[in-house]
Amino acid sequence: MNKTFQRVKYACYATNVSMSVVGNLSPMLFITFRTLYGISYSLLGLLVLINFCTQLIIDLIFSFFSHKFNIPKTVKFTPVLSVLGLVLFALAPILFPKLVYLGLALGTFVFSASSGLSEVLISPTIAAIPAENPEREMSKLHSIYAWGVVFVVVCGTLFLLAFGSDKWQILTLFFALVPLTACLLFAGAKIPEMETPERVSGALAFLKRKDLWLCVFAIFLGGASECTMAQWSSGYLERALGIEKVWGDIFGVALFGLTLGLGRTLFAKYGKDVGKVLFFGAIGASICYLTTALINVPVIGLIACAATGFCVSMLWPGTLIASTDRIPDGGVFIYAMMAAGGDLGASVGPQLIGVITDTVAASTFAANLSTSLALSPEQIGMKAGMLVATLFPLIGIWIYYLLWKGKKRTPKLLKKD
Repeated sequence: MNKTFQRVKYACYATNVSMSVVGNLSPMLFITFRTLYGISYSLLGLLVLINFCTQLIIDLIFSFFSHKFNIPKTVKFTPVLSVLGLVLFALAPILFPKLVYLGLALGTFVFSASSGLSEVLISPTIAAIPAENPEREMSKLHSIYAWGVVFVVVCGTLFLLAFGSDKWQILTLFFALVPLTACLLFAGAKIPEMETPERVSGALAFLKRKDLWLCVFAIFLGGASECTMAQWSSGYLERALGIEKVWGDIFGVALFGLTLGLGRTLFAKYGKDVGKVLFFGAIGASICYLTTALINVPVIGLIACAATGFCVSMLWPGTLIASTDRIPDGGVFIYAMMAAGGDLGASVGPQLIGVITDTVAASTFAANLSTSLALSPEQIGMKAGMLVATLFPLIGIWIYYLLWKGKKRTPKLLKKD
């Protein structure tokens, strides 16, 4: 890694951990918000929708108008938004005592904008830093996000268990220290130059390339495969397999994040052929999803959930690597489009499974089947949802095979200080 940009690298790592905070803190507090403020499940679910929609809008704006922004200043401003959003989120009951949800929604909007900017700008920032092995540097960056998930889930769960859910504001302000650290690291740091299309027509020209849409579909499937299990593992282990919630949170979400980080860390250290890793990762993820859905043994379900994290670990960052291999002149535009595709998959996947779960659980079919299978209609619905989720990595097997056997990387000459 170029020593000139060492501080920027660490700032990017801290910013990615901030993404772990804003992506996992709110769902962890849903039951707390419902208990303390009487917020309905529909409105709590809307916070997730606000999160992903805000990120998706940011992705699309940068896809076509990145040339209108001062990229170095925008990169440095990204963690500032995270701090402001988390502080607003924590102070919602104080600033809006009669409309607490409004404060939560506003805080979610602000830190979600930061998360969207992070997806679009942090990866190309790392990619723009001269390095001996850019693929491993990209994988290392994304492994930091996964370790951040483990940090957030374990610290958050233990804090709430020790001090009570009514102290959630203190926990939120504690987590705000992460993006604050990124702000301090970015201050005075030099941001590497990144390519952007000179005008909207330049971005539109990329849309005619089949390689772009293949990569967008690939990262859509990767985002859906990763985030569906990440968001459903805790609830699935508790409701469908009967594991106590606190252990479901730690051994579901946290263990998933642990194996996710392990897979990305191993690729950062030893990985070479990203196409091959994507292909076999999709096969492994398909097996894990099927095992989770069809086998009703809690320990096996727990292992399958955890193993899914390892299998899907490279589906998102690996597709980013593949996209820059195929479209090396895309710059920020390509990362913005990839972020949009990944966020869309992360939104559609979990939401689709939720709809299927509710639909099947309320059906006569589930009621009739529950007696013979010794399962409740809700358990049958969740298993049906998990079974449908298998389609994401299954379809991915073919798509990632095309990426693997398609155009190979053209090595770039890199300068070392």
